[in-house]
Amino acid sequence: MTANNDAVQRRMLEQAAATREHAYAPYSHFRVGAAVHVTGTDEIIGACNVENVSYGATVCAERNAIFATIARYGSVDIDQLIVVSDDDPPAVPCALCLQVLQEFCPQDLAIHLATPEGIQRTVTLGELLPHPFKSFHEHEE
Repeated sequence: MTANNDAVQRRMLEQAAATREHAYAPYSHFRVGAAVHVTGTDEIIGACNVENVSYGATVCAERNAIFATIARYGSVDIDQLIVVSDDDPPAVPCALCLQVLQEFCPQDLAIHLATPEGIQRTVTLGELLPHPFKSFHEHEE
């Protein structure tokens, strides 16, 4: 890991921890922050989870970060994601988030699992979702 990557990861942790404080979680009280680093830029986009009384309408921090990246850039080109929770060990993205990540990111995407104090573990998207759902058209390629 390079010094530059260490600095990016520190900034990502700070952004995810800060946005986690904005989480709207009145039902579960489970606040999560996430941040993505946009490839080839200094841009870090953070997001938090937003719950809804109709639980199916809840959107996780990871998906909100991906959606915010699309809204800003029109596409997603990220090289790493960080997820911050209070869990010990830190929470991994849920299945819905993994499927959304698979839609937009390579299998070797680095996913850093962290508490507000720091990264505890790094895994890849492929490790967390080794057999993603793919459309019929993807199988033809």
